[in-house]
Amino acid sequence: MKENTLAIILGGGQGTRLSPLTDERSKPAVPIAGKYRLVDIPISNCLNSDINRMFVLTQFNSASLNQHIKNTYQFSNFSSAFVDVLAAEQTPENKNWFQGTADAVRQCLHHFLDFDFEYALILSGDQLYQMDYQKMIDAHAKAGADITLATLPVVAKEAPEFGILKSDEEHRITEFIEKPVTELLPDWKSVVSEEMEQKGRLYLASMGIYVFNRDLLIQLMENDTKDFGKEIIPDAINEYKVMSYQYEGYWTDIGNIDAFYEENLALTDDIPAFNLFDKERTIYTHARLLPPSKISGTCLYRAMVTEGCIINAKEITHSVIGIRSRIGKDTVINNSYVMGNDYYQELAEIDFENNNGTVMGIGERCFLDRCIVDKNCFIGNDVSIRGGDHLDETNNKLYAVKDGIVVIKKGAVLPNGFSI
Repeated sequence: MKENTLAIILGGGQGTRLSPLTDERSKPAVPIAGKYRLVDIPISNCLNSDINRMFVLTQFNSASLNQHIKNTYQFSNFSSAFVDVLAAEQTPENKNWFQGTADAVRQCLHHFLDFDFEYALILSGDQLYQMDYQKMIDAHAKAGADITLATLPVVAKEAPEFGILKSDEEHRITEFIEKPVTELLPDWKSVVSEEMEQKGRLYLASMGIYVFNRDLLIQLMENDTKDFGKEIIPDAINEYKVMSYQYEGYWTDIGNIDAFYEENLALTDDIPAFNLFDKERTIYTHARLLPPSKISGTCLYRAMVTEGCIINAKEITHSVIGIRSRIGKDTVINNSYVMGNDYYQELAEIDFENNNGTVMGIGERCFLDRCIVDKNCFIGNDVSIRGGDHLDETNNKLYAVKDGIVVIKKGAVLPNGFSI
């Protein structure tokens, strides 16, 4: 493994766009695909790229993230590999929380400098993709770059949602504009591959993935800038050699509820864009000693069911069912992501609950459509939840509605006959 790179994974801010999933956990700790956490994506990409020294920077609701990383990423005592969480901390010199992506790196810089590294790889913690970072670092070194940005060619319709970069034939970035209006786009085309050009993907969007030379990062951290994408990168283009590394694979930002929902359900496709079955690019997570899932009398279509589940549902369609899920008889689940449970209830507790209310999981004769069910929920019998555009945006102690998607909050108890 190469020891010239230190990875810095930005845990993000308060994660309000992913609320209520981030009400009790940090954004990198949000469960995806029924058994993983968001932070597993950049960490796995690093491990698959032979980068094994990583820091995860966070400041909001970091307890579950700390626990996940501690329980998951353990290396040999004879290895220099590590994944450590750095939460925002007050010091005699600085009593502020992180004020942005660059400020987070600045406040933690003294921790990074305890290690020898030539390149700092700065990553986001809320994106879904599989990428070989080593190829990007090799391109950075070969070009003699000061900074390299991973860029994704996008079509004109998508361009106003991103920071757009303009590069020359040698892939050197010459200009930057934040979320350009459509009228400006004709002047912002870049040189892309023939395949991307044929698809109309002529605009280079910043992916929020950066390689910095160590000495330059230290120098730039002396300035009081707060954000990489809005301040440091635009200012650096005219002064330093800033290169574009074009990535043409699958990538998506899942920082809001709609994108999070759609990308999780897309994993049920016959050939999903994000391939969990690629043995060359394994997605790592906490190794659980769970029994196989037990399914009885259930019609499954485009469903992904993880381990440790007990399912007696009538039908599950276009849905992801997370670990330790319990689903009762005659229940129908469509277009939904059920995150599952953190533990099993004891049989005696289930008998007690059967006589006095609901049990953990989803009861009998329920109907769920266009939902996200967070962890450890108690959903009674005959519950009907029908998400869709007919629902108004709302947020209460049991659930929230965003973009027509009903999000049942972590640990919520929905009594028998409850309806949305």
